[in-house]
Amino acid sequence: MRSVTYSMNVSLDGYIVGPDGNFDWTGPDEDVFRFWIDEIRQVDVHLLGRRLYETMLYWETADQDSLDDAQLEWAALWNPLPKVVFSKTLTSVQGNARLVSGGLAEEIERLRSEPGEGEIALGGATLATQAAASGLIDEFRTVVYPVLVGGGIPYFPRDERRVDLELVETRTFSSGVVLLRHRVTR
Repeated sequence: MRSVTYSMNVSLDGYIVGPDGNFDWTGPDEDVFRFWIDEIRQVDVHLLGRRLYETMLYWETADQDSLDDAQLEWAALWNPLPKVVFSKTLTSVQGNARLVSGGLAEEIERLRSEPGEGEIALGGATLATQAAASGLIDEFRTVVYPVLVGGGIPYFPRDERRVDLELVETRTFSSGVVLLRHRVTR
């Protein structure tokens, strides 16, 4: 059965965006960007909430002439990747995406039952909260930036239930950014 992973950049105080909605503190870092390229190669389908989908639309329309080699490689992997967008307000999506208005648990179970070995990646705090509440996340991947933003949208779901985790990998990048991979123990 394919695993569900929740991966995001996060500030040291636990936020994916700051109180102003900004995430410029995740600035360009070649080593971290290479990590994300390697990660996306393991994904069969990516589930996104509306806000993350709208942020990632950049890659669908980016001027190819303005991208460096790593960015071109990312776009070449990201654009054909099947995406499922969960939104109650969007009426259409672009590229290799399909729109779903509800039923996250049902969608994950359907995707898990399909053939394939790649991961089901989950992006966005709102979706992660729903998936975590239903016990559907198998692995949390935090790419922790050495910055305190003081508030905003938290990475970790706030559902007031205990989830035991096993540390499976740590990696420190030259910039001081740290990857933490934790598998949910059941």
